[in-house]
Amino acid sequence: MKRIIAVIREAKLEDVKKALIRIGCDGMNISEIRGRGRQLGIKESYRGSNYCIDLIPKTRVELIVKDEDVEEVSQVVIDAARTGDVGDGKIFISPIDEVIRIRTGERGDDAV
Repeated sequence: MKRIIAVIREAKLEDVKKALIRIGCDGMNISEIRGRGRQLGIKESYRGSNYCIDLIPKTRVELIVKDEDVEEVSQVVIDAARTGDVGDGKIFISPIDEVIRIRTGERGDDAV
């Protein structure tokens, strides 16, 4: 099993969510976060004053998937979240040692 964490633009959440549901990936956790990468913030001007918003609002989508589904899920997120501009986000993939469904006690792939 793998954990996929996708940090995406807030405006792309519905597109990503719908695309994941279309391929049968219903379980996900969504968080509103702030961060920055190469984008280094947004420079704005308001009433003649310049300022920089250095922590950009983003959305974090977290999924646990079977090993064989990692490539498909990752590609679906990429296709749905990409605008082609700086700030589209990142995907992080890491191994998961164990999953336990609290309600039934199921473990491993059965719990996903």
